[in-house]
Amino acid sequence: MTTTTPDTQGTTAVSPRLGTEAPSSKLALLLKRPTKSTGVWSWFTSVDHKKIGILYVALSLVFFVLGGVEALLIRLQLFSPDGSVLTAVQYNQMFTMHGTTMVFLVGMPIIAGFGNYLLPLMIGARDVAFPRLNMFGFWVFLFGGVFMYSSFFLGGAPDGGWFGYTPLTSSPYSSGILPGNGTNFWAIGLLMLAVGSTTSALNFIVTVVNMRAPGMKLMRMPVFVWMMTIVSFLTVFALPVFSAALIMVFFDRNFGTTFFFSATGGDPLLYQHMFWIFGHPEVYILILPGMGIVSEILPTFSRKPLFGYSVIVFSGIAIGFVGWGVWAHHMFATGLGPVAISAFGVSTMLVGVPTGVKIFNWLGTLWGGSLKFTTPMLYATGFIAMFTVGGLSGVTHAVVPADTQQTDTYYIIAHFHYVLFGGLVFALIGGTYYWFPKVFGRMMNERWGKIGFWLTLIGFNLTFAPMHLAGLAGQARRTWQYQEELGVTFLNQLSTVGSFLIAFAVLLFVINIVVSKYKGEIAGADPWDGRTLEWSIPSPTPEYNFLETPNVHGVDDFWHTKYQEDADGRPILREGVDLKKEPQRVTTQEAIEKHGVHLPSPSFWPFVVPFGMFVGAYGLIFENWYTCAIGVVITASGLIGWAIEPDTEPGAHGDDHQLEVHA
Repeated sequence: MTTTTPDTQGTTAVSPRLGTEAPSSKLALLLKRPTKSTGVWSWFTSVDHKKIGILYVALSLVFFVLGGVEALLIRLQLFSPDGSVLTAVQYNQMFTMHGTTMVFLVGMPIIAGFGNYLLPLMIGARDVAFPRLNMFGFWVFLFGGVFMYSSFFLGGAPDGGWFGYTPLTSSPYSSGILPGNGTNFWAIGLLMLAVGSTTSALNFIVTVVNMRAPGMKLMRMPVFVWMMTIVSFLTVFALPVFSAALIMVFFDRNFGTTFFFSATGGDPLLYQHMFWIFGHPEVYILILPGMGIVSEILPTFSRKPLFGYSVIVFSGIAIGFVGWGVWAHHMFATGLGPVAISAFGVSTMLVGVPTGVKIFNWLGTLWGGSLKFTTPMLYATGFIAMFTVGGLSGVTHAVVPADTQQTDTYYIIAHFHYVLFGGLVFALIGGTYYWFPKVFGRMMNERWGKIGFWLTLIGFNLTFAPMHLAGLAGQARRTWQYQEELGVTFLNQLSTVGSFLIAFAVLLFVINIVVSKYKGEIAGADPWDGRTLEWSIPSPTPEYNFLETPNVHGVDDFWHTKYQEDADGRPILREGVDLKKEPQRVTTQEAIEKHGVHLPSPSFWPFVVPFGMFVGAYGLIFENWYTCAIGVVITASGLIGWAIEPDTEPGAHGDDHQLEVHA
């Protein structure tokens, strides 16, 4: 499809989308795609999956710091009995926003960031299936997070817990200057985030199904790609249930409905069912990508293939299925009846089986390998150890009487932090050290990385191991004070000291990222002697990803282009392979002109649509229908502009394929 340009006296141009006469000059200028390839504006309008991935991770780290500050305030409050650092209302706000931040503004978005950057590279694609929808997801994430945090300044933050149980989230129990303001911010903000997460998940699914390189069959995909695909399906099916519950909460609070009011025929337990039908698959949405990251790191630094590749893949699928059948173990104390609690106790035990299989496969990968304990390898092995502890404490929830006693104590907090922090956060930090050279072309400082690992490991165990004992001693969670007679003061003091040790380790990690980006050792294309396709291209990754679409012949295809096995199964370098030789790098323009590379063009409409949602949300919160209408108009205009925005021509990119406009 071509763009016809008349002589300079003409007044029309052919639209590359429709092949018909283009709109008027002013409208054409409005619809014209941005052309900046460098500077802030290029990041603002980019649809490049790599830039979007970096933006996701960077913003997630900002929220990680905010959530960490909230956690430190909580630990200061609990350092001593009858603490007075925070009031009861402030404490409720802190633990509500800490949990909400870590799950919805750190865990899910940072996973999306890793997936955005790595998934197309690992399957040999040049971008995701829907580049503009990809950037839309990031802007929804940003506006949703800013919207929720603005509640601190607009009447009080949400204080009903990150889980939002009714009736705690109904108006009579709300706090703040404006009645119910904080929880309304929480519900609408999470709805915005749910939209972004769902669109990102759909994008990943379509990308994996349709854009794999030739020869990359499903059972040749890297494990990280498999785990991201499973997570995407879980997200698509789980988030709508929670979104429906959030809408019902908002309507109960603001429009007089009674979905969860028992006095008028509603059922508060209905909310708990809807939340945990989402909430327990959510645990696997957060942890499966960490398992995928570890499954990429271990083979690289063991210098041997992942033990039981297909078993790990199918156990991930099994976790995705079985994970839907365990939600009610969060509700054993609600009186579900013996049949229900027996069934969910059994399913809770069963979900540990595929998880245990993965752990043994990872240990099998390490066994007999030529181990190199780099910083990524340390975090990967730390993941295995800490996640195993969390898994063992989780299996105790299958014992119904024990779980009933534990459910509202600090034992549960210890358990899920061992799973999510000891699992996901360890894996993400290890993954950052592992793929940092691919993203920025420089190595992170190994000495700082190893110091940070040991500080994190010690601080983590010092923080959360005592919580097991405090919970078993009877310390209730979600309470802002405890009595000295309970005998848990020393345990809480250990936890507080450990939390500040974690904070110092995180600070060191962030400093390492910033310093290494500018002053780190220059990395080659394949500094770790990697196994998957992303290591076959230059570092930092070129805008076009691959000059030529790779052909895949097996699992770890790139590794096998470098090595063959001897009679004893040990890898030996193939004849003629030079590991120091860098892959060809050309400019983006050369890739377009000489190699026929086609790249998606920038667009500002993915910003306009969520900005309209952001404006309209404030109108909805404060019942200012004029503001709400303005938000609807902006959103609708953005969707229309998005729909009629001109496409680029196949093979074209940048300034050369904008809609022609002539005087």
